Amino acid sequence: MPDGVHVPVLLEEAVAALNVRPEGTYVDATFGRGGHARRILGLLGPAGRLVALDRDPHAEIAAAAIGDPRFVFRRAWFSDLGAVLADLGLDAIDGALLDLGISSPQIDDPARGFSLRADGPLDMRMDPARGESAAAFLARADVRELTEVIRDYGEERFAQSVARAIVAARAVAPVVRTRQLAGIVAQAVRTRPRGDRSQDPATRTFQALRIYVNRELTELALILPRVVRLLKPGGRLAVISFHSLEDRIVKRFLARSSQPYGGDPQVARLPIAEAALPGAPLQKVGRAIRPSEREIASNPRSRSATLRVAERTSHPIPADFDADVTGT
Repeated sequence: MPDGVHVPVLLEEAVAALNVRPEGTYVDATFGRGGHARRILGLLGPAGRLVALDRDPHAEIAAAAIGDPRFVFRRAWFSDLGAVLADLGLDAIDGALLDLGISSPQIDDPARGFSLRADGPLDMRMDPARGESAAAFLARADVRELTEVIRDYGEERFAQSVARAIVAARAVAPVVRTRQLAGIVAQAVRTRPRGDRSQDPATRTFQALRIYVNRELTELALILPRVVRLLKPGGRLAVISFHSLEDRIVKRFLARSSQPYGGDPQVARLPIAEAALPGAPLQKVGRAIRPSEREIASNPRSRSATLRVAERTSHPIPADFDADVTGT
């Protein structure tokens, strides 16, 4: 796959999961370069509508090339979804797609600071106009905070060693370049578990910093219940995740939202007839879907993807539905 070219993952499966109605209103909350959005537009009739969101300025440029009156793009974060739809006069939708993670053009552009392969400024923000860059975070965080971020968001077993190495390095010179950070991590992580030998030692640290500076897990936890509140009965939610932290949040949320007792095992054991419990607001649709061997061969970056789908029922939303669902 050439650098800078984004191939939408699970394209056919994700769009099919939405069960697109020609006259429906849909949200693509992660426009990227528009692969999923274009396919959805192809299934909509003249009265259909698609609202796309993305925080990346390059996604906004790509969206401007879609000259379709049924399509509208807004540069926004997940947490802005409600305000965006309200501004458009929409209070209900027929489906939403969340394609999480990072796009190939973001990875392949050294200036964005996501890549381990080429040197660039250590930024990592999907929206360069908001928030703190990775370099700024590394410049101010102490060993404890660095350890927690690298451990919790990168699942790095050597998090404390990496954190100490970063603090020691910045005492000599500011840590502001991607290859500079990769070198620091490589020195701190001298051994790897057997299964990780083909992985760059800095991969987990880079993942952790990207998730942290972009508030990825927080934004995901915010949008899931908000989307469900917006879905019409029969409307679909489809989420593609790319690592275990994301997928864990999605899986737990769907489990909690598709059981009349909210997924609480203690409540499930109480002597209460299930028919006496309030109905669940969601119903899971099928099992988790993963890329075929053919797709992985043509697009190796798809190998970790997982698609989960749920459908809105006619039951009311529970009072505590917006409670934290991160599980982190």
